[in-house]
Amino acid sequence: MHDEALLRYSRHILLPDIGIEGQARIRAAQVLLVGAGGLGSPAAYYLASAGVGALTVVDHDVVDLTNLQRQILHSTDRIGQSKAQSARQTLAGINPEVAIHAIEQSADAQRLARWVSQATVVLDCTDNFVTRHAINQACVAQRKPLVSGAAIRFDGQLAVFDAARADSPCYACLFPHSEAEHDEPCAVTGVFAPLTGMVGAMQAAEALKLIVGAGEPCVGRLVLIEALRMQVRTVLVPRDPQCVVCGGLPYGA
Repeated sequence: MHDEALLRYSRHILLPDIGIEGQARIRAAQVLLVGAGGLGSPAAYYLASAGVGALTVVDHDVVDLTNLQRQILHSTDRIGQSKAQSARQTLAGINPEVAIHAIEQSADAQRLARWVSQATVVLDCTDNFVTRHAINQACVAQRKPLVSGAAIRFDGQLAVFDAARADSPCYACLFPHSEAEHDEPCAVTGVFAPLTGMVGAMQAAEALKLIVGAGEPCVGRLVLIEALRMQVRTVLVPRDPQCVVCGGLPYGA
């Protein structure tokens, strides 16, 4: 690691749980981030500033004026521009050492299979159940860890799913297809801007912990954030042996 990198990442290197070896793992990691909106913005900021080797940002949408209340990757002068390209431009300015790959495509099953296979860890920063389930299926099939976040109104959620671990459920264990609620877009219900920052930053934290191997990731737990009263609680989520996605797989395979 060259002198400038040692200086840039010195505050991570000083942490015994990260150190030079952990920072080297971060620099070698390839992170797939799906969704460059309210959650993806803060997550991408911290992943890029932490020095991940490559960050692939997937988003087929364009920047809209209504996004700017919370989607801090973007700016007023980029209204109408691709969110993925806007993200690449912002993140390149934060850390030119990180390889930023902007993908202006929707996340369908075939594309996700290819993208996930190349990733060290995947972040689901989307806002609809169809895409969330598609990402989960790809991660289970590829045995890649998935960091999932959600935010609506004043309520946030965070969970980590890792099919390589015997004790890990998958997203479908928690939200089965048949029981999934109808999507509630924030365009209809609203969302508290700082909440998306809180959840997105937590997603970045869990992703970096997974990459480094530090601490205990939020596997088998669902963190619930209620921002109006600033209360956080954790619910245990067991693996469902009857899950249609991961139930038939050997534990920890």
